Amino acid sequence: MLTPPRWLEVRLQHSPTTSRMPDAFVILFFVIVIAGIVSWLVPAGEFDTTDITTLSGETKQVLDASSFRYSDNYHGLVLFDDTGSRTGLANYAFDGMVSGDKWGSAVGVIAFILIVGGAFGIVMQTGAINNGILALISRYQHADHLLIPLLFLLFSLGGAIFGMGEEAIAFCIVLVPLMTSMGYNGIMAVLITYVATQIGFATSWMNPFSVAIAQGIADVPLMSGQTFRIVTWAFFTTFGLLFTLRYAKHIKLNNFSTCKASQNSNMDSSLEEKVATFTTTDKVILLAFFTGITWVMWGVIAHAYYIPQIASQFFFMGIVIGAIACFGGRMKVNDISAAFISGAQSLLPAALIVGMAKGIVLVLGGDDVTSPSVLNTLLYHTGNVLAQTGTVTSAWLMLVFQSIFNFFVASGSGQAAITMPLMAPLADIVGVTRQVAVLAFQLGDGLTNLIIPTSASLIGCLGVAGVSWTTWAKFIAKFCAILFLLASITVVIAVLTGFS
Repeated sequence: MLTPPRWLEVRLQHSPTTSRMPDAFVILFFVIVIAGIVSWLVPAGEFDTTDITTLSGETKQVLDASSFRYSDNYHGLVLFDDTGSRTGLANYAFDGMVSGDKWGSAVGVIAFILIVGGAFGIVMQTGAINNGILALISRYQHADHLLIPLLFLLFSLGGAIFGMGEEAIAFCIVLVPLMTSMGYNGIMAVLITYVATQIGFATSWMNPFSVAIAQGIADVPLMSGQTFRIVTWAFFTTFGLLFTLRYAKHIKLNNFSTCKASQNSNMDSSLEEKVATFTTTDKVILLAFFTGITWVMWGVIAHAYYIPQIASQFFFMGIVIGAIACFGGRMKVNDISAAFISGAQSLLPAALIVGMAKGIVLVLGGDDVTSPSVLNTLLYHTGNVLAQTGTVTSAWLMLVFQSIFNFFVASGSGQAAITMPLMAPLADIVGVTRQVAVLAFQLGDGLTNLIIPTSASLIGCLGVAGVSWTTWAKFIAKFCAILFLLASITVVIAVLTGFS
């Protein structure tokens, strides 16, 4: 498996960009404190629910925005609760992480994140995905008119299927010297790898670490709305590819390179030294991987599988792929275990954020709209303000909010955990579907990753490519503005078509 070199890890750990920004847990702690103060100042309220019949004939229970009323059965801020009846400020971490059940809320989503993360840890440790991409690069390195579109598509699929992001740094190490030798520059390497992954990430129909978590928190069927999202992915990926090809043509015509790749002595400059042999074992592993992904999609579409079933499917896929790697001499049994632990461990911060973010909701009284809570009051008044602007504008403002919030919490799963408990019921109040709220989260979170300096993955790719962030920002700003415009149009279309 490709990993960033030690020099890059040190640079990321001590980069001034990342050290100036507080950690997500620090931000979360202050949000909890603010939530405690708000719960002391703001009176609690509650709603009634009503049954509606969807176009498919299904009966759903939704919030009745006109039924809001204040309640006297709520006793404000609690610092520490030893009875188990309330969540105080000191209880938010534990109470948040153990809330819910296997079907969702916090504990189910936490288990989902850790199990799926472990499964993908096994898949990535086999090296099959990396070897497949490297073999493709080796085969088509002298046919850039084929190589660039193929790689862009593959990296976009990587972002859409399993949330590829940090892995783009390792591939940048390979592609920077290749792009330079082909007459391009470091920016081209970042476009093909990181930009492609984030476009796929933002428009994904099944990324288990982004859209699935958001849908689980919003109480929307996991991986639902696939047709709309796949069309969106295809459109945005095509637009991103056309932009990349246009820039490639611009470089060729002008015969110049705006920035030279870093010549750090620790970075190999020979592609041949990095290309691993693409063996039969790799082919079998990739076949098993895509078969597993197909199985997951079939389960969702045909049988409405949810968190427990999907997590189990990914777990089984990881075990099967680990067994193939073991029989192929790629890994040992203990390596499979270590890879699973490493994969789960890498997502432990995201799992903790999901639990602690749920604690925010509990400190505010919980997310049951029929029970007294400060959150209901906040939703009611915020909804009244947004409702005056109409459903389309309300949904667009959700997109704007998620785009801005990503600057502070540049983690898809973390942002989903913090924002979706508010955005989902708010969607009910303003009259848009929760699926639209999830879409606004996806697009706002993923597309802004292309420019925000708080993204360690972006800074890592730019460091490998020898491109300063200011140079990159000037180059990519117009492209990001167009993407935001397209995202706004997508959200509007979703509202007008009743995307659910």
